Amino acid sequence: MSPDPIATETRHHDGPLGRIRSRSLGTVRPGLPEVVLVHGMTACDYLLPSLAEMATWTRAHLIDLPGCGGSGDPPHELSVAEFADALNDWLDQVGPDKVVLAGHSSGTQVAAEAALRRPGDVAGIVLGSPVFDPTYRGLPSVLGRWLLDLTREPAGLEQVNRPERKRAGLRRLVHVLRQHRRYSLTHAVLALPVPVLVVRGRDDALSTRRWAERLAAPAAEGGCVEVPGPHTFCWQDPAAWSLPVQAFARRLA
Repeated sequence: MSPDPIATETRHHDGPLGRIRSRSLGTVRPGLPEVVLVHGMTACDYLLPSLAEMATWTRAHLIDLPGCGGSGDPPHELSVAEFADALNDWLDQVGPDKVVLAGHSSGTQVAAEAALRRPGDVAGIVLGSPVFDPTYRGLPSVLGRWLLDLTREPAGLEQVNRPERKRAGLRRLVHVLRQHRRYSLTHAVLALPVPVLVVRGRDDALSTRRWAERLAAPAAEGGCVEVPGPHTFCWQDPAAWSLPVQAFARRLA
């Protein structure tokens, strides 16, 4: 699968926490919120197939957080809260008025934190392959489960991620991992004032079904959906979460 199967509308926004690249596709549909995709740990292009899939039913956007993908370097290494501030600055200056924030992997934390900081114009949150499950929160467990998950991922995924991970560098990767391991997604979800949809791959080695269901339980709307595949199920099969996200967005509308 090509990491960039279609031409996208690309923009760059210079914010206080660094330059953000955004790639957008699709048409605004009356009554439907637009979708903003938030990538996982320093890798962005693997979500391009998801961008194309979600653009079949709404206007969709993929942003590269500062220091990742095609964005600029931040003034300093960022915390989860600062990544959320960078996302919110992009939403204020460039993004649509009403959105569903769809985070994948560590991007679920950024999406949740951003929604906590801007009540009112976030219609709902999608947590795709959320991390970090309290069962596997310790560093040895995280690394061991990540290595196990790699054996389940489709061939070619690492070829897509490797250039962006190389660009980020080992020091930034270690910093980002440390920041996300410290963040409690469970507590953030409990405080969210908007509906939450959790989408988990059945073979995800980094999280358990029990935790995914616990994350979804407090939400007044939303729920938990399991789909085939490992942690990065959305790369090979982007429709696996586009379909439930579409249904979620229509309920919100």
